[in-house]
Formats: sequence, C-alpha cells, structure tokens
Amino acid sequence: MDSSHFTIFISIFLICFIVFSLIKSWQLSVAKKKLKEFDKYTDKIEAIDDINDYRVNAENELLALKKRAEETLKNADAKVFEASKIIADAYAKRESIIEQAEKQATEIAGEAYALKGQTEAFEKAIQAMKNTINGYKDDYIIPNHSTLDELADEFDFKEAGSQLKMARKTTRDMVKQGYAGDCDYVENIRRTYAIHFCVDAFNGKVDTAMAKVKHDNYGKIKQEIIDAFALVNHNGKPFRNARIRQEYLDARLDELKWAVAAFELRKIEKEEQAEIKAQMREEERAIREMEKARKEAEKEERMLQKALEKARKELLSANEEQKVEYEAQLKQLEGKLAEAEAKGERALSMAQQTRRGHVYIISNMGSFGEDVFKIGMTRRLEPMDRVKELGDASVPFSFDVHAMIHSNDAPELEKILHNSFSQKRLNKVNSRKEFFRASISEIRKVVEEQGFNEIHWTLAAEASEYKESLAVDKNAA
Repeated sequence: MDSSHFTIFISIFLICFIVFSLIKSWQLSVAKKKLKEFDKYTDKIEAIDDINDYRVNAENELLALKKRAEETLKNADAKVFEASKIIADAYAKRESIIEQAEKQATEIAGEAYALKGQTEAFEKAIQAMKNTINGYKDDYIIPNHSTLDELADEFDFKEAGSQLKMARKTTRDMVKQGYAGDCDYVENIRRTYAIHFCVDAFNGKVDTAMAKVKHDNYGKIKQEIIDAFALVNHNGKPFRNARIRQEYLDARLDELKWAVAAFELRKIEKEEQAEIKAQMREEERAIREMEKARKEAEKEERMLQKALEKARKELLSANEEQKVEYEAQLKQLEGKLAEAEAKGERALSMAQQTRRGHVYIISNMGSFGEDVFKIGMTRRLEPMDRVKELGDASVPFSFDVHAMIHSNDAPELEKILHNSFSQKRLNKVNSRKEFFRASISEIRKVVEEQGFNEIHWTLAAEASEYKESLAVDKNAA
C-alpha cells in the first residue's frame, strides 16, 4: 500500500470515528434530557410502588382473615352440630326414660295401664269431635288479658312480638329437625311419610285456629289446638301410632300465648293512644273555653267600668232623691264588676294550672242500675258541660250528679278514688271504663278522707226520666 492510499484510509477512519462520537454524544444528550424529564415523575412512581405494596399487604391480610373466617365457620358448624347432637341426645334420653317408665308401669299394672291410656285418648278424641260439631260456645272462655299476668309491667308490644318470633322459630326448628312427630314404623320411608302426614294435618288446623285470634277467644283457640292434637293422634293410630309429640303441642300452645299477648298489648297501646288523644282534645277544649271566658270577663269588666263612670258622674249632679237610686245602681254595678273580675281570674288561673279541675261522681240508674257510679275528671270551666255530653247520645237517660269536687290536683284525686274501688269495677278487663259498683256513702267516705269535707252531696239519685218511663209502662199495662 503506498503512502497516498494509507493517508486516505486514515482520513476515512478519523472521519468515521468523529461521526460515531458525535452520534454517541447526541444520544447521551438525549438520554440525559429524558432522564431529567423522568425525574419529575419519580415521586409518583414511588407512590405507585407504595400503593402496590399496600395492595399486596391488603391481599395478604384478606387471605389471612378469610382463612380465620373459614376456621371460625368450621368451629361454628361444629358447635351447631354439637348443639344439635345434644338436643337429639336429650330427646333420645327422654324417649328412653318414658319408654322404660311405661314398660315398668305395664309390668306392674298389666293391661290396666294400657287400657287407661287408650281410654284417656278416646275420651279426648270424643270431646274434640263434640266440640267440632257443636262449636266451642262459652265453655272455654279464658280472658285474653290473663296471658299478660305472667309478663312484667314493662313488657310491651314489640318485646312480645320478638318472643312470638322466637316461639315460631322453635316450632319450625322442631319440624325441621324431626322432633314434632313420631311413629312406630321401622321402615324409614314409611315412618317419615306418616310423621309428615300427621304434622301437616296438625299444623293446618293450628294455623287456621291462630289466624282467628281476637280480643276474647284465647280459651277457645287453645282448646281447638288441644282438640286438633287429640284428633290427629287418634286418626294416626292405624299408621303404627303416627302422632304429634306432646313437646310440639306445648311449643305451639306457647306460640299461641305469645300471639295473644302481642295482640292484647297492641290493643292496649292503641287504646292508650286513643285515650291520650281524647285527653288532649279535652285539654284543648278546656283551654279554649277558659280563654273565651277570660275574654268575655274582660269585655264585661270594660262595660261595667264605663257604666260605673257614667253612674258616678250622674251621682255628682243628682238631687237627694236621685242619689239614693244612683247609689243603689253603683252598688249593684260594683258587685257585678267584682263577679266579672273573679270569673276572669279563675279562668286565667285554671288555664295556668294544668292539674286543676273537677272530679265528678255521677250515676245513671236507668242505664246501669242502682249503686253503679261513674267517677271521672274534667278540666272544663263549666264541668256540667262534660256531664251533659256523657248523657247526650250514648245512654238512654241523663246522668244524675251526686258530687262535683273542685281540686287543685284533679287527676291525683281521680286516681286515688279509682284505686280505692279497683275491686268494684264493673269492667275488670278495661281499666279505662270508670264505672264502679259501690254505695254513695263508701265513695263519700274516701273523698272526705282526702280532706274534702265541704262538698255538697246528693245521696239519692233523682232518675226522673227513668222513673217517669217506668210509670208510663205501668199505666200502659
């Protein structure tokens, strides 16, 4: 290679090296620029990384919690199974004890024991058939409120409703777990069908009876359920003694008790609400009457004041003969003014004192008979308006007033009188009915014991309309 060629080669190599260096320098510059721009997003990328870390940690915790929940669920299932096993063992033990007791009774008494059981079952079935044919009438009346006697005073409708739900769940669980009925079939399929037949028939009758719960038929429905138990068990005898268990009957009777209790408590709550609303209406009416009386008294006062001023002016210019007349007129006007002022003050005072009012003792011989008295309370400014209202349309004769007692605490006095004669109420079920069978002298004694000794009493009832009606009937006869 000559020197000229070598020089050309070296020149080309240098040019290539320079170009390559420039390209690398440009690429490095571009990379640095991009890296600088990338630095702006470093915080966000780090945040994303943190979020990813949190997500991973959360997923790990979720897996751990899921595992613990599965273990807890397994434990719960085990406990439920254990509880079911305990219940099953209890029923089995009970059946074993009963079976052994019956076996011993049969060994001791022989056929007499078996016949006794059959006789009792037949008697119950016969009575159930008679009730079904003839109806339940009044033979099985048990007051609904008697179901509340077992409950605490603070028991309310909602709590009774909760107890009813629990009772219904108990009966459903007994059916589901196979404890509602029994049968002597050995074959499982036959036994299951026979028990289902009995339970369905019994529940159909019970549900129909319970749907008829009212305020006065607890005893009748209870007997219907007992009769259904007797009839279903009687009809199940041909199917290897397919029957309803006594425990299931007791559970359904318990359900009935809570259904009646919830019904009665709901009814009481409604009555109490109605009474409160009636009291509010009475209070509003009393306040309106008092306000009206106060305004009328103020108006009368203004009129009397003007009349007095006029009479005094005329008195100054009157002669001796006219003075006597004007003085008498002045005295009369001053008396009327004093009465108007007193009436206004009384209306204002009664409006301000919400417990002030009148307790009334009234009777209605023609409607309720002798020695039956209504003891009530009103805050009306004119208490006789309330008595007239009571005798307007609801009863055939007017009420007679035996005493009208003004009291600064009328509700308390009424409560004392009601409590004193609680055993002599005509209506033993509804305490809001204020009629009592007592003598007027007994009532007067309790009133005077409370310090009301200046009360005017009318001891004998006039009952004029009633007595006149009797006279008309007598003359017509």
